[in-house]
Amino acid sequence: MTDSASAPEIIYTHTDEAPLLATYSLLPIIRAYAAQAGVPVVTRDISLSGRILAHFPERLTAEQRVDDALAELGVLAEEPQANIIKLPNISASIPQLKAAITELREQGFDLPDYPDNPESDEERDVRARYDKVKGSAVNPVLRQGNSDRRAPASVKNYARNHPHRMGAWSGDSKTNVATMGHDDFRSNEKSVVLAADDTLRIEHVATDGTVTVLKDGLEVLAGEVVDGTFLDVAKLGDFLADQIARAKAEDVLF
Repeated sequence: MTDSASAPEIIYTHTDEAPLLATYSLLPIIRAYAAQAGVPVVTRDISLSGRILAHFPERLTAEQRVDDALAELGVLAEEPQANIIKLPNISASIPQLKAAITELREQGFDLPDYPDNPESDEERDVRARYDKVKGSAVNPVLRQGNSDRRAPASVKNYARNHPHRMGAWSGDSKTNVATMGHDDFRSNEKSVVLAADDTLRIEHVATDGTVTVLKDGLEVLAGEVVDGTFLDVAKLGDFLADQIARAKAEDVLF
């Protein structure tokens, strides 16, 4: 999150770590909450493919070029007005990198091969660019500046000199966990193993029958597992109301 006297904003990063459905479904929720405070939510692509393309702009057409969002965020991480809410943990091994390069080339992006044993200056330059995309090189960029989560020496020393002791546990504790048990993500989950290569799309069907295509042209392979689920928001509201009432009746915190 960046903050200034005139225009605070939240930067939401697209990475490869979370399932695509989770990433895209959480973004509108964050935007809705932030909008109540007048805070815009913008996005930056620091996915593996985005990082690869950002390092070879001279080989791409104007329409294919992408900004180096990671470099932008690396500079921002050192600014005092930047507050990093959640650090993405990015991984990209050489096999993953090579697979991404192959896939991007198949889609028309003019990218060089990853040189395992560079011999010329050009190959060494290509290798150096690709090495900046690996997870081991990416994570330190965002973990610098005010994003260092290590405890200061003074805090560690205090903990050593004043170790915390757990209190006695009472069997009379009213602590408990409640789940919906139905109409939630877990109970509605459905999975299917595809028998053949196919192209799928994700749709939202409203109560009036209106169909909104959320994602189209999703190519899948034979043997892949496609998983989907949904949460009944009305039933969630009923569940929360019941649990709040129960907590009050049992005189416990909710």
